[in-house]
Amino acid sequence: MNVVRPNRLQKGDTVGVIAPASPPNLENLERGIEYLQGLGLKVKKGRGVSKIYGYLAGADQERLVDLHEMFLDKEVKAIICACGGYGTGRIAAGIDYEIIKKNPKIFWGYSDITFLHTAFRQETGLVTFHGPMLGSDIGKEDTHALSRDGFLQLFHPEAMTYTEQLSPLEVVVAGTASGPLIGGNLSLLVSTLGTKFEIDTKGKLLFIEDINEEPRSVDRMLNQLYMAGKLDEANGILLGDFCDCTPKRDLSLTLDEVINHYLKLANKPALKGFQIGHCNPHISIPLGVNATMNTMEKTLIVESGIL
Repeated sequence: MNVVRPNRLQKGDTVGVIAPASPPNLENLERGIEYLQGLGLKVKKGRGVSKIYGYLAGADQERLVDLHEMFLDKEVKAIICACGGYGTGRIAAGIDYEIIKKNPKIFWGYSDITFLHTAFRQETGLVTFHGPMLGSDIGKEDTHALSRDGFLQLFHPEAMTYTEQLSPLEVVVAGTASGPLIGGNLSLLVSTLGTKFEIDTKGKLLFIEDINEEPRSVDRMLNQLYMAGKLDEANGILLGDFCDCTPKRDLSLTLDEVINHYLKLANKPALKGFQIGHCNPHISIPLGVNATMNTMEKTLIVESGIL
């Protein structure tokens, strides 16, 4: 599959906002939209952004329509997700991927949006962006400037270098590795297994993060990835933030014990401590472009995700 980079943004461009998973906090969403407008962008909201259907932002078909309409809208140059939560796996099989192939554009989100990142890349080759969202991150009053500044990479095609100036990094398995950077939320990556969208890690740098999972749950998911060959097939593994992944019981392994066990079993170059995921600040990265990790220098260099 050829790598398809979307075109960069320019001031005056229109970006679309959709909620393909759960309903967003609308007050935070409006503040997030104000931030985008402050970058010189116009904003068009999907028709279903304010809909509520249980834990979903509208019925599956309604969320599909919003997604399709934003990709088809020639005025819209980028699609930014309002929040994650749950629900993208429910619509992945119903997406018309030919629409995305014919209308490649910036697509931005994380957490539950991981399922769409994976499906878009493997079905169309589109480079997407793992970054903080409007309702769940950018619109909060305490959001770190580095989280907001991640959107600036959409205007200028420059490689990014992640070093310990951003956060302390720990070497689990020494070495260097290169390949397309893929991944996202661990629980969503595991949910692709056995489906037509099963995550392909062969020759890739695999990034994972998660939130609110006890070490035993992280153990179960990493074990499933390991038994499915996904850790062995990767060239290297990067660990992001595991927010509130602490034991809720007296008898437990620590999160570090669990993670280190599987990374050492895989025996691929591995670094952990990246400030990427459900954290503040949350550093944004493109997915699907080539990247190089070096555990001796403790660096990750990622190609630009735009043209």
